[in-house]
Amino acid sequence: MSETIPAAPHIPVLLDEVIAALAPAPGETIVDGTFGAGGYTRALLSRGACVIAFDRDPDAIAAGQDWADGEERLTLVAADFSAMVAELEARDALPVDGITLDIGVSSMQLDQAERGFSFQSDGPLDMRMAQAGMTAADFVNEADEDEIADVLYHFGDEPKSRRVARAIAAARPMTRTGELAHVVRRALGYKAHDKKDPATRAFQAIRIHINRELGELADGLLAAERALKPGGRLAIVTFHSLEDRMVKRFLRTRSGSAPSGSRHLPQAKTVVEPSFTDVGRPVRAGEDELARNPRARSATLRTARRTSAQPWTEEVTT
Repeated sequence: MSETIPAAPHIPVLLDEVIAALAPAPGETIVDGTFGAGGYTRALLSRGACVIAFDRDPDAIAAGQDWADGEERLTLVAADFSAMVAELEARDALPVDGITLDIGVSSMQLDQAERGFSFQSDGPLDMRMAQAGMTAADFVNEADEDEIADVLYHFGDEPKSRRVARAIAAARPMTRTGELAHVVRRALGYKAHDKKDPATRAFQAIRIHINRELGELADGLLAAERALKPGGRLAIVTFHSLEDRMVKRFLRTRSGSAPSGSRHLPQAKTVVEPSFTDVGRPVRAGEDELARNPRARSATLRTARRTSAQPWTEEVTT
C-alpha cells in the first residue's frame, strides 16, 4: 500500500468478500460508489487498481482529500453514485472494470451526533447525507400526517404508522433527535427492557425518504449497467430488505433468471440479451466478522458480471 494512504479508521463490512468478487488487477479501474471512510478504496488501491470514488457527503470527500492528493491512482468525486456515467465520461474513464456500492448510512455519519442520523446521542434533526436540501426536521414539521404515515410504513415497516404519525403531528415543532425518539417511543408504549427500540424504524424511514435512497439505488443500478465493460464485476452490499430486494430483482431480471410465468401459458420469446451473468448467491458475514462488527449482521452482498449485451431500456422498480 502506498505510504500516502493512512490506516482505515474502521473496516467496512464484508471487505474480503467484496474484494474477492471485484478481483482487482493492477492497472484496472474500479469505481467505489460509496467512498465513506475509504475502506474499500484502500483495499482496492493496495492491490494495484486505480479507483474513482464517489460520495455525496462533503465531509467524506474532505476527509479523504489529504491522502487522495498524494495518490495518483485515486480520484475523488463529490457526487451521487447515480451520476457515475456522466462523471466517468467527463474523465474519459468509461468503461470500467468493476463497481462496488455499500448502500445506506455510513458508520462515520451515525457516529457524529451533529449529523442527526442516530438517536443514541442527541443532536439536530438533520439526516442529510449531502448536507443540502430538506432536513428531517423540515419533513416532520411540515409534511402532512398521511405522508408521514406512508413514509413510516413503506420505508420503516412500521405497523402502527398512523399512530406514530399522529403523535409526531401533535408534538410539532421538533428540532432534536431526542425529541423525535421520545415521541415515537411514547406513541408505541416502549419500555426500556424491550429488545428493539421502535425509534429505529422511524429514523430509518425518514432518513431513506429525505435522502431519496431507494431512487438513488435504482438510478445507480442503471448507471452501473452502462458503466461496466464486458466482463466487469459488480458487488453491492445492502443493509435492509427494501434495498436487497431491489438489487436481487434487478440482477435476476437482467440475467434472464426472473420467473417466466405460468407453465400452462405460451412463453414469450426473450428478445433482450442478458446484461449480467454469474449472479452470485447472497453472502452474509461470518461469526468472526459479526464478533468484530455487529453492524455486519444485517449486511448482504450480491455480485454479478457484466456481459457484452447492450444496456436494457427497462427501468428499475423501487
